[in-house]
Amino acid sequence: MSHSHHSFLVGLVGTGIGPSLTPALHEREADALGIRYLYRRLDLDELRLPASAVGGLLAAARLARYDGLNVTHPCKQLVLAHLDELSPDAEALGAVNTVVLRGGRAIGHNTDWSGFARAFDRGLHDATLDRVVLLGAGGAGAAVAHALLTLGAARLTVLDVDPRRARKLAAALCERFGTGRASGDDLSQLPMHVADADGLVHATPTGMAAHPGLPIPAQLLRADLWVADIVYRPLETALVRAARAAGCRVLDGGGMAVFQAVDAFRLFTGVEPDADRMIAHFADLVAAPGTDVRVG
Repeated sequence: MSHSHHSFLVGLVGTGIGPSLTPALHEREADALGIRYLYRRLDLDELRLPASAVGGLLAAARLARYDGLNVTHPCKQLVLAHLDELSPDAEALGAVNTVVLRGGRAIGHNTDWSGFARAFDRGLHDATLDRVVLLGAGGAGAAVAHALLTLGAARLTVLDVDPRRARKLAAALCERFGTGRASGDDLSQLPMHVADADGLVHATPTGMAAHPGLPIPAQLLRADLWVADIVYRPLETALVRAARAAGCRVLDGGGMAVFQAVDAFRLFTGVEPDADRMIAHFADLVAAPGTDVRVG
């Protein structure tokens, strides 16, 4: 199947994105599909530009006839003011990680939430969702919370080092999904909430190469608790290892990283990529010597 009648020019905007695996992930899949596809990095650090310059970069990408941009930290909220339209999900989340440029319009989407939902569906599709605890109420936490409630979580407890942020996210979720579906609390209440939970989702930087460590005490993990981590550098985080050792069903962060790219690729090209092949590409890229794993 050849789509060579049209070539695609796509970019990634953010800070410190040199090691990102997203360009290689997209380009490899395009090669396999016979699509001409060039994915450029627009690194704010290298360009010596502040995050607020995202509007100017978007304008330049429109002029240069880009087909789309992925947007990562710290521009996912800042880009909103420069878009012509938002998908309902991006509007609900107040964050965009994928911008489609078509017909002179810039349309913002969020594939972080859909990426997590698809990864969860694939790895933990029959997991019980009566009571779920979410660690982290930042941008990633908001996307994951949206996914969990969309997947049917009956009650979601959001915990954050800043309890006000947790309660604010929970209030927004209740407005969107129904009263009582979510509540926010202080991180100090973690042991009590985890004791009652079916599953735990981790959406803070703890466990990343630059922030090593366990986000919760290992003794709170038990075999009948499922655990999902969204950190994917490294894939085998301290939490993933401890949860496996405790006999938990575990979802690592690789799936969300790949599926947000799968969804973005489809939005950019209109072509359905092969998710299994992209998962295999991702495993290859992560295993490459000296890789600092960073996707989008």
